[in-house]
Amino acid sequence: MSRFSPVAVLRGNAASALHKNASIPMAAPPTAPPSVISSLYEAFMTASPTTVALSIACIIATGLLYEQYRYQTKKAGLPGPKWTIPIIGKFADSLNPTMENYIKGWNSGPLSVASVFHIFIVIASSTEHTRKILNSPAFTEPCLVASAKKVLCHDNWVFLNGKVHVDYRKGLNTLFTRKALGIYLGIQESIYRRHFKAWLDDPDPKPQPYMMQFRDLNMETSLRVFCGDYISDEGAKEISDKYWLITVALELVNFPFAFPGTKVYNAIKARKVAMKWFEHTAAESKKRMAAGGEVTCLADAWIKAMVEAREGEADSESRRVLVRDYSDREIGMVLLSFLFASQDAMSSGLTYLFQHVADHPEVLRKVREEQYNLRGHDVTAPLDLDTLEKMEYTRVVVKESLRLKPPVIMVPYSAHQDFKIDEGYTVPKGSMVIPSFWNALHDPQAYPDPDAFIPERWQQGPQSPAEKHPRNWLVFGSGPHNCIGQQYALLHLTAVLGSASVLMNWEHEITPKSEKVRVIATIFPQDGARIKFTPRAAPAPGTAPAIAAAA
Repeated sequence: MSRFSPVAVLRGNAASALHKNASIPMAAPPTAPPSVISSLYEAFMTASPTTVALSIACIIATGLLYEQYRYQTKKAGLPGPKWTIPIIGKFADSLNPTMENYIKGWNSGPLSVASVFHIFIVIASSTEHTRKILNSPAFTEPCLVASAKKVLCHDNWVFLNGKVHVDYRKGLNTLFTRKALGIYLGIQESIYRRHFKAWLDDPDPKPQPYMMQFRDLNMETSLRVFCGDYISDEGAKEISDKYWLITVALELVNFPFAFPGTKVYNAIKARKVAMKWFEHTAAESKKRMAAGGEVTCLADAWIKAMVEAREGEADSESRRVLVRDYSDREIGMVLLSFLFASQDAMSSGLTYLFQHVADHPEVLRKVREEQYNLRGHDVTAPLDLDTLEKMEYTRVVVKESLRLKPPVIMVPYSAHQDFKIDEGYTVPKGSMVIPSFWNALHDPQAYPDPDAFIPERWQQGPQSPAEKHPRNWLVFGSGPHNCIGQQYALLHLTAVLGSASVLMNWEHEITPKSEKVRVIATIFPQDGARIKFTPRAAPAPGTAPAIAAAA
């Protein structure tokens, strides 16, 4: 403002008139007190070095003491470190997680605590506490890991809660109907056989680590089931090559910032590659379904359901959740979430499945006998859903393998308000709360001899311990965020094992690291599952299934 402005002139005239006419002199305008910051700055600049050092030390000590006070207050006597390491907490331990340390923590009590970078963590190990977390959407929501929203997109449907999440799931349920699963099976089986051939063609006579080969089979199966031929072979290879960067960035503890060169930065770049192809799939599928094309993959099934909802061919509830016009990006994010949910978990499940049955030849013999009973001597005939659903023993072998080595051992949630998890403890708002599944799946009351591989425990009738404790079966979670594709996953693993058992023999080389667990986003044997596959001859026509299986 100009010093000769009208406002200034008026103020000056008014003050002059008041001075002339008043009987007492005008008071001088008050002076503003010096600011706290300027006072502290002046004191700091004039203080001696010793005083400055002592002041800084006092501030740091106060902060560290307050950190311990907050930790102790939140801990409230639960098992866990007596004190938290300043600032980083258990970060160093989390960089190299071991199953032994996890199990030790789970066995310390139904609830235990830790802290990492000021994130207070409550870990649940009992079946009841775990189920309560999973079934309390008013208090908790999935947060996966600190980097998950950066990698998978913050607006991905997996992070939704409440009614909008429920409606999303209702719309996606159409992708896992019996009709849809039957369509996917034809895609799956052709991929299995192509990978089996590659394994059999390996000229090296010695067992080799097969963890990554199992991963490749799962990746191709997932991409073709979800996206069909909308993704080129080059695109599928590009996604497969990059996806491991997403896997390693979603470990429980990672440097959470996306600085160039970090795991999170590389994972975001990999996600952009995948999303480019998934959005392309959505756009092309929309064109094809609008033109009346047949459903050939999961994306087609979803978009066809949307078309039918808009045209009034679906029931009223289906129309309500499907009639919205989902963008290519929204569809792409769903495909990304399905790949994330299926890829690492099923790769882990498949790796341990082949290892378990190789280590238990009598179990593999029974699987083969069931396969020959159902398939006859023509083991190369196409597999259909009716036959797959009759594989009762093969299915319980899969179920027992998943119980013994659950691919996902825990899923981080966050408490968005104070959460009274039991009568003795309330999880503070803002805490990470982690339901873990290991103890529920290794509870001797539900599963006697819990560390043994016993598929028959699932065939002992409704009064068997396993069937009497269905709440312990938490391989696919529970509550509103349980695995939407669990039926697909079980059928996939059953189909792979059933087909492999009659087409191949395999030997597992047991090493000191075979039973040691590597914890990434999911779990794997530390030696990578060292296996050698060889061809298995088809039985001669008329051979009894039991005799063929024993050969």
